[in-house]
Amino acid sequence: MTFLGSRLRHLLELLDGDVAGVYADLGLPEVRPRFAPVVRTLVQGGPATIRDLAAAIGVTHSAASQTVAEMARQDLVRLETGADARQRIVHLTDRARGLLPVIEAEMAATTSAAEALDAELRYPLSRLVEEAIAALEDRPMRDRIGRVVVGRQV
Repeated sequence: MTFLGSRLRHLLELLDGDVAGVYADLGLPEVRPRFAPVVRTLVQGGPATIRDLAAAIGVTHSAASQTVAEMARQDLVRLETGADARQRIVHLTDRARGLLPVIEAEMAATTSAAEALDAELRYPLSRLVEEAIAALEDRPMRDRIGRVVVGRQV
């Protein structure tokens, strides 16, 4: 379990790097794997706040905000002010709608590839990830570490 964070980052780099490579192969090097869940959420539910997007795709508000900002730079979404001036509503652009067939095909292929990877492993990765998330939501890593270093300045 030594260097768990480093190993998890490496795993994510392997997964996301290859999905990004697929987009590059399709002539869309500016499209990132993390864009697909945002696109799918907006297609299914229509325009949404960044907070609602974050909740729907299971990331922090900060992560969703960064992804949306990058998508706006790529002309995949546009932002409008909501009822509250601090609130921003995310809308898909025509460019994003034009890419939907490619994004949907990539997501279907990635889902199929992930299922095949799960089948190759002794313990399905998707199940382990969900179990780890649930366990850490129940008892955060900070609490787990704190028990070990009780009485020490951290």
